[in-house]
Amino acid sequence: MQFLYVAIVLLPLLVAALISFNDPKRRSTKISRAFYLAVVFIFTYVPIVVLIIFSFNSARSTGVWEGFSLKWYKELFNDSQLMSALYTTVVVAFISAIVSTVFGTFASIGIFYMRPKIKNAIMNITYLPVLNADIITGVSLVLFFNLVSIPLGYVTLLLSHICFSIPYVILSVMPKLKQMDNNLYEAALDLGSTPMTALRKVIIPEISPGIVSGFLLALTMSIDDFVISFFTAGPVLSNLSIEIYSATKRGVTPEFNAISAIMFVVVLTILIIINARKPKDEKAK
Repeated sequence: MQFLYVAIVLLPLLVAALISFNDPKRRSTKISRAFYLAVVFIFTYVPIVVLIIFSFNSARSTGVWEGFSLKWYKELFNDSQLMSALYTTVVVAFISAIVSTVFGTFASIGIFYMRPKIKNAIMNITYLPVLNADIITGVSLVLFFNLVSIPLGYVTLLLSHICFSIPYVILSVMPKLKQMDNNLYEAALDLGSTPMTALRKVIIPEISPGIVSGFLLALTMSIDDFVISFFTAGPVLSNLSIEIYSATKRGVTPEFNAISAIMFVVVLTILIIINARKPKDEKAK
């Protein structure tokens, strides 16, 4: 029965996709593409909208609307355990994103100017943490920390997040380096700049969109991660993903709806600000 329901829901989406890519010149194609896009957005954002709406519900159940209330937001800020998990999540995410962005950016620049064979070999190694299953990465990190006698806790959680975030930064910065004119760096040196000045005033500004994208991606991956955090956080420390997982065993309260709504609004605001600044920066250039 569940399979039949999924088939009925996804069948219109599949038909629209096949029509839209079959003949791009037909008028019906535009309609099917619009329908396809609408269904995708509905599947993606309607659950989030429902979650945000019911975060203002005075009832504990999400199946019944009993009136508008900020009760669960008050409960959220009064829940010391949940706020501690949120604090750990935000601090680890920002520190790991900053460190991985710095290391990933300089690693990308170094890899870019390597010989082609060495460059390809290192890039293939860089892809491994991205393609590798999180559970394998988590177990490997736990074994490594035990081998070097580092107790599981805040340090191991932070190091593990930096470890799996760096490849995402490299993969975000590398395309911008490929788009950059290869002669800019040499031209800056010929005009009297030192290597560090050329790096700071020529290369970094050219690849800054990739650096920002890598930072945001590392930040998002850190906040979103559960499996690696579960293995490396230890028995005492808990971030938001671990706290939500633990809450599913005893029942998720509307407080998690409230914290999810806040995080969604914050991320959406950051994206709007960044996208609003892009046209201004391009106009200034």
